[in-house]
Amino acid sequence: MGTITADYDCSRRVPVPPSKPFLKSLKTSLKETFFPDDPFRQFKNQPVSRKILLGLQYFVPILEWAPRYTFDFFKADLVAGITIASLAVPQGISYANLASIPPIIGLYSSFVPPLIYAMLGSSRDLAVGTVAVASLLMSSMLGKEISPTENPKQYVQLVFLATFFAGVFQASLGIFR
Repeated sequence: MGTITADYDCSRRVPVPPSKPFLKSLKTSLKETFFPDDPFRQFKNQPVSRKILLGLQYFVPILEWAPRYTFDFFKADLVAGITIASLAVPQGISYANLASIPPIIGLYSSFVPPLIYAMLGSSRDLAVGTVAVASLLMSSMLGKEISPTENPKQYVQLVFLATFFAGVFQASLGIFR
């Protein structure tokens, strides 16, 4: 049997690309880091009114899909909503109990976030709602500072404050990608 050899010219070197100005290089790096899919390419060569509409649709996705929403989608969403609500009611109450807060707050946390996500969310398949880990973490962290049985009003205010700052942090991560 013979050996197979490849005819490669190993003496050739790849040329070093020309250097770019610092600001142009920084702009390219930041664009690739924060916007790898280039979501603003659709804005190029558009009139100002169209750019405003595209910008609103980018940050509020319901403005994009609502005009195409049909009655068939509504029927499917209604069945899905009833199914999820039957699970979310006892889940919200029990997670509120885990967090040592009144059950009504657990119900609000089961219904308000999905409603907000329906307006501002971009994924049709994402599930939004309460989770046991967050409830347990909230109770264990904040319970060390204020007792939920001795000062229930202050405890609930601290829960709202912690939740607010967590939401601000998550929103800023979403905005800045």
